[in-house]
Amino acid sequence: MLGLGRRAKTAENLLRTRECLLNLPSDALAGAVDRLALTTGSDPVPEGKRRRGYRTVRDKFGRAGLTPVESETVAPPRAAECPVAMEAVLERHHPVDDGGVLAFEVRVQRVWVHEDIRMTGTADRIDPDAWRPLIMSFQHLYGLGPQVHRSTLATIPERLYRPDADLERARTA
Repeated sequence: MLGLGRRAKTAENLLRTRECLLNLPSDALAGAVDRLALTTGSDPVPEGKRRRGYRTVRDKFGRAGLTPVESETVAPPRAAECPVAMEAVLERHHPVDDGGVLAFEVRVQRVWVHEDIRMTGTADRIDPDAWRPLIMSFQHLYGLGPQVHRSTLATIPERLYRPDADLERARTA
């Protein structure tokens, strides 16, 4: 599920193309993410964004200093530097409250994970001690602190969480 403002360029693009690429940066990429702050693909810049200081930037990969890599199942490229990237297609969208926000149901078709954050000896598990996702909280950028307690749920094999139909659909997409 993704929540986006109806007037956002991202929402417009997702409704038009019905596909997206979700790049999940690590906390080490905070500077690259921040270089995208106050940028939009819209030209002209919508009035509300103009008042907040936004400007049009066509080459966001160049602006951020990131490397575009071709995706396999969707048109948008992924950022090579992001430890996790997900190719997804739009299944449905729903207005929230007064319709100023849209909830998007997307189906992930491919997941890309850097080897250095995979759990040793596994092909489908992320090492939570190696993966440091970048988190935005109230417009501020954060990383993660240390683990506070071991979870029994983490002992369940990852394959038991995935329905067979989803795996087959991902293999043929």
